[in-house]
Amino acid sequence: MNFFDPLVIWIHLIFTSIWVGGSIFLGLVLAPLLKKTIPDLNERISFMVIVGRRFNYLGGSSLIILVITGIYNARYFFGQPSLLFESTYGYILLAKIFLVCILFIVYAIHVMILNKNVERQIVDRKVPEEYFTSLRSKIILLGRLTVGLSISVLLLAAFLDTGLPELD
Repeated sequence: MNFFDPLVIWIHLIFTSIWVGGSIFLGLVLAPLLKKTIPDLNERISFMVIVGRRFNYLGGSSLIILVITGIYNARYFFGQPSLLFESTYGYILLAKIFLVCILFIVYAIHVMILNKNVERQIVDRKVPEEYFTSLRSKIILLGRLTVGLSISVLLLAAFLDTGLPELD
């Protein structure tokens, strides 16, 4: 093993921490806290939109770096694709890739729904009430899916590292 391989794994772990930790913080810490501290729904959503936009720069970059380092870490399997279908490790890796693809789609939809124009309208309180309610529901659903998928990908990564538990 050379020095570069552990460095790539370390980078992968750092950006996993940023992505998963940031997603969990936004969904499970900040949002509930704001519910208790900012009673006005519009102000609360405006604040979350501003924080979310700021996180998107770091989060989106993290996802891209995770894909690049993930491909590097799995290069042996991509060099011999038959291994993906001949081992438990390969099946877990395929499941992880599948979930990451879904995660990218969910994240892209989230970013498209909350584009800068919509964000500006939310902050300026220029969103019609019916649309605002629908938008809020979509944002919450996509946020929960993002956290759930991120945690699931992390679980599969743990299985890649240690293997699946034996079933009796």
